[in-house]
Amino acid sequence: MDERPRMTLTTTVLDAPDARELAGFYERLLGWSRDEDEPDWVVLAASGGGAGLAFQTEPAYVRPVWPAGPGDPRMMAHLDIKVDDLDAASAYAVSLGATVADFQPQDDVRVHLDPAGHPFCLYL
Repeated sequence: MDERPRMTLTTTVLDAPDARELAGFYERLLGWSRDEDEPDWVVLAASGGGAGLAFQTEPAYVRPVWPAGPGDPRMMAHLDIKVDDLDAASAYAVSLGATVADFQPQDDVRVHLDPAGHPFCLYL
């Protein structure tokens, strides 16, 4: 096959012990709206369009460890979120239920863990 078929990335999916709970965190953090809302599946849509963020309930979900050591459950992906004010954005994320990770690899990036333990980075 010589021609690449058309493909469009529409959504990144995060597993969680409770899809609705984690979706609520990101809904408040990003100011996005729910495009789909089922008991075990929620899709958030960005107000300006583009790829969305989805959450699915996974009963066997295991929190990743950041940074992971030998034998620890590792993150499979993380979200990078650009902000205007790193301190204000970090404080806001924490007020919604995020925690600031103990390990911070860069001065202009702040690694957080969402309520389900997924790392995400706020950066300037």
